[in-house]
Amino acid sequence: MLRMLVGVSVFALSMAACSPQGEPSVQPAVTALETAKMPVELEDKYATSEDGVKIHYIASGQGPLIVMIHGFPDFSGSWNKLTPVLNDKYRVAAMDTRGYNLSDKPEGVDNYKMDKLVADIQAVIKAEGASKATVLGHDWGAIQAWNYAFAHPETLERLIILSVPHPAGFLRQIAQSPQNSNYARNFQKEGSEKELTIERLTRSVQDPEDKAKYIEAFERSSTAAMMNYYRANYPSTPKAGEPAPTYPKIDVPVLVIHGMQDKALLSFGHNDTWDQISKDTTMLMIPDSGHFVQRDAVDRVNAQIRSWLELHPTK
Repeated sequence: MLRMLVGVSVFALSMAACSPQGEPSVQPAVTALETAKMPVELEDKYATSEDGVKIHYIASGQGPLIVMIHGFPDFSGSWNKLTPVLNDKYRVAAMDTRGYNLSDKPEGVDNYKMDKLVADIQAVIKAEGASKATVLGHDWGAIQAWNYAFAHPETLERLIILSVPHPAGFLRQIAQSPQNSNYARNFQKEGSEKELTIERLTRSVQDPEDKAKYIEAFERSSTAAMMNYYRANYPSTPKAGEPAPTYPKIDVPVLVIHGMQDKALLSFGHNDTWDQISKDTTMLMIPDSGHFVQRDAVDRVNAQIRSWLELHPTK
């Protein structure tokens, strides 16, 4: 199936004037602004992960591949404002992660362990015929993106993270502010999905048109799967005196964007992120944005991502 993303075209008029003597004089035409955005087809596509789970994603554009991964509660539509900012120059693939929207919804906690989620990202990259990709994620998508960087450095070109600290910083935050993780502990409990009404899942979506799309996507999604992300992967509170885990250094440029009004993931969790990375680390802290920073500060986030990509071109 092909979808059409409507672009915006801007045109100018050229005018001719006459001299005072009545003789025609050629005036320079007002230079027309060229088409700002040509329409770009959105393609519904599927990748098959190594365990047979089919992953739906929306692809568009041509160029270096960028794989975009949503979090909870969200779906591929999380990136509908960012995609048209990028797909004139990049090949953009916005995933529905397993359990969500048009992707498969396997049952059982084990089907949502991190190694399977990382394999889903790899499956999309392979389905696109790419040897490398920039990986971008928010919330659980950011956690998957961090872990993809550890597992597949050979296929990673750049890493873009929204909201979630590097796992080392995340564990530090959990240890220092365990109360901010209470919601996640509640999600891990058996039967927690029964509390996830459509109204609750779409509470953070303000735009009526977007909300309608979210309702449609969540009606197709599995709330048990949403909770299984927490049951399978959310870390325990570190114990006093327990040695901190170590992680492979990330050897690609990294961009981190965080909304400082986020009540669950605190800004101090990003401290020392640069010590985990051997290439350039760029951090943008937006004071008046919350957890869904890609919706709270659309223009700022989109401009930052586009300009950062231009400053860190692929080889």
